[in-house]
Amino acid sequence: MNVRHCISKEEYARMTTAQLRENFLVEDLFLPGQLRLTYSHYDRIIAGGVLPTEEAVALDAAAELAADFFLQRREMGVINIAGDGVISADGTDYPMKKYDCLYLGRGTREVCFRSLDAAAPAAFYLNSVPAHRATPAVHIPQEKAVRLAAGSGGECNERTIYKYIIDGNVESCQLAMGLTVLAEGSVWNTMPCHTHERRMEVYFYFDVPQNQTVFHLMGPGNETRHIAVGDRQAVISPSWSVHSGIGTQNYTFIWGMCGENQAYDDMRTIATGDIR
Repeated sequence: MNVRHCISKEEYARMTTAQLRENFLVEDLFLPGQLRLTYSHYDRIIAGGVLPTEEAVALDAAAELAADFFLQRREMGVINIAGDGVISADGTDYPMKKYDCLYLGRGTREVCFRSLDAAAPAAFYLNSVPAHRATPAVHIPQEKAVRLAAGSGGECNERTIYKYIIDGNVESCQLAMGLTVLAEGSVWNTMPCHTHERRMEVYFYFDVPQNQTVFHLMGPGNETRHIAVGDRQAVISPSWSVHSGIGTQNYTFIWGMCGENQAYDDMRTIATGDIR
């Protein structure tokens, strides 16, 4: 498990491009037959990827968790971004098509990921956060997500937001998770941008076409930087940072949040004209 420590706004202001990437960008999330995890000390979120091929891949407790099993004191959301697969959790099999989501609560002991076709494998992206209480497992196909249309073609940010693990749709302890699909011809996400003072966030970008990129904006609204992000890469976003971006072509991303407030609209919006 890769471990990332917290960076203050003051440290961030002095960082080079290489240092920003080293501390906030998560690469190589999907390698065949492997479970790849990154532990961030921002609200102790774990972002990870599982790419099962011929064999199933089990979710084992890493030594860094000091736990008997991975979800002993945690909850988790998983979204499949590729071929058909199955997640087995404590004896129950959950079929996972592309864009399907699965929520697993604290206390789930055995979790296993597999693909139905090794030639067209599933790719499971996960977020896991600490939980102080247990909540039921829920399978959420895309059609059962809360759907929100946002932006417009004229603003180059027409997009559809699918809220999977969100208050009023799926009960969790503190995790919120969803997916945003940008329409063809739209490249901006999360504009006007905002910060969350009461929670952090991880953005995971995928379906980024070959030879294209996304420039993820981060930092306080008055001192932003960018990180160039490729397909199937993630950016850790502290509570003091904006999280927005522009691509050279349309793309899709998953957002996962955790902290002391699950209210989706709890944010401080920054006017576009005030960004520096």
